[in-house]
Amino acid sequence: MIELQNINQLYGGSQILWDLNLKLEQGSCTCLMGRNGVGKTTLLKCLMGLLPIKSGEIIFNGRNISNERPELRPKLGVGYVPQGRDIFPQLTVEENLRVGLAGRTDKSKVIPEFIFDLFPVLKSMMNRRGGDLSGGQQQQLAIGRALVIDPELLILDEPNEGIQPNIVKQIGDVITLLNQERGTTVLLVEQKLAFARRVGRDFHLMEKGQIVASGEMEQLTDELIQKHLAV
Repeated sequence: MIELQNINQLYGGSQILWDLNLKLEQGSCTCLMGRNGVGKTTLLKCLMGLLPIKSGEIIFNGRNISNERPELRPKLGVGYVPQGRDIFPQLTVEENLRVGLAGRTDKSKVIPEFIFDLFPVLKSMMNRRGGDLSGGQQQQLAIGRALVIDPELLILDEPNEGIQPNIVKQIGDVITLLNQERGTTVLLVEQKLAFARRVGRDFHLMEKGQIVASGEMEQLTDELIQKHLAV
């Protein structure tokens, strides 16, 4: 599916990622975890082409996309939900969703109905401005916008940050459904350990810009948590 090989990245004169290697298999649901400032969001931005890499390769379905422009990556089947959601507050819910349609290779202008099956509240708010929605509703909108391309790979950066518990549960249910029923490969940056264990099937732990531990979620021991995640 996707493989990062010896990725190095510099930001503002400081090196953030150091010879990082990561591989995601088709159909996996992977949680990327680590303390604040270890490079998780930087890694996702490199995957999406939003930050350049100094060296290394990003291989997606056998194709080197290291230098592909950001706007082309959705056309390859990569959906992205950034930290902080980044919806357009002055656009309506419908307009926000239609923005995502630009990434479809079939040029369809129709919002897929399954988006509203996953998030029924969006259908009832199509004419409301994004900025008028609650934080949880905005997060549903951000995920819906990423899903309109029906991505092969869905990348989410802390989708539960600042979200009320009932929406957190719904987002977890949606991720599980997408992964297990639609076969979507998921890469999730998540700080909440209970949520990560609930939805993730495997994990990678980051420290100082490198992957320092990996395995199936059942192998995420208290020792690893204390060493790499505890504050």
